[in-house]
Amino acid sequence: MSAAQPKARERLRFPGVRAPRPMLPPKVEAQLTGRQREVLDELEALLVDEELAELTMAQLAARLNCSLRTLYGISPSKDELVLTVADRRLHRIGRAAIGSLDASLPPLEAVRVYLRAATEAVQPSLGGFAASITGVPGGKHLVDSHEAYLVAVVRELLDRAVADASIAPVDTAAVAHVLGGLGQSFSHPGLNRGSARSAKASADAVTDIILRGLEAS
Repeated sequence: MSAAQPKARERLRFPGVRAPRPMLPPKVEAQLTGRQREVLDELEALLVDEELAELTMAQLAARLNCSLRTLYGISPSKDELVLTVADRRLHRIGRAAIGSLDASLPPLEAVRVYLRAATEAVQPSLGGFAASITGVPGGKHLVDSHEAYLVAVVRELLDRAVADASIAPVDTAAVAHVLGGLGQSFSHPGLNRGSARSAKASADAVTDIILRGLEAS
C-alpha cells in the first residue's frame, strides 16, 4: 500500500483585491529573447544600487554589454525602462509575499508574515530602490499603486482578525494604511534614522510593535 501523499498547502485568497496591472505583462515578457530577460535581471541589480536612473541608454548598453536595440526592444524610452524594471521587481516581491501566506495562519500572524515578505522591496538599507526612481515621471504613481495593493491585502487580513475576535474592533483601513506605508516611510532617502538598522529592519520592528498592541487590546 502506497504511503499517503502530503496534503497540498492551501494558500489564502483575496478575491476582492486586485494587484496593479504589470507594465510588462507575462505574455509579453515571454516573447522577449533570452538575452533581453537576462538584461532585465541585470538592470534590476543596477536599480537597487541607485545607478540605473543616472545612466543614459548608451551608457546602460555599454555597462551591460548589450546593444541599444536590445534595450529599446524592452522599452521605447529610458524613463519607461526604469519604471518597467521597478514594476517587475515589485510584482515579483508581491507574488512571493502572497505565496508566503498559508490558509492555516491566524489572520494577525498572516499580517506579520505578509509584511515581512513585502518589505523586501525596500532592501537594501537607506532606500536605494526608492531613490533610484525618485524624479522619474510616473515613479511615485508606480510605487503608490503597489503600496495601495499591499494596504488592501493587510486591511482584508485585519478584517478577518476582527471577525474571528483575534483583535478588538478597530479602524482597519487606518491601521492597514499605517502598516502598509512603513516600508516606504523608512526607505525615504532624506530620513536620518540615527542607526545602522536597515529600512526593512526598522519597518519590521515597528510592525511587530503595532501588532502586539492590537493583540493586547
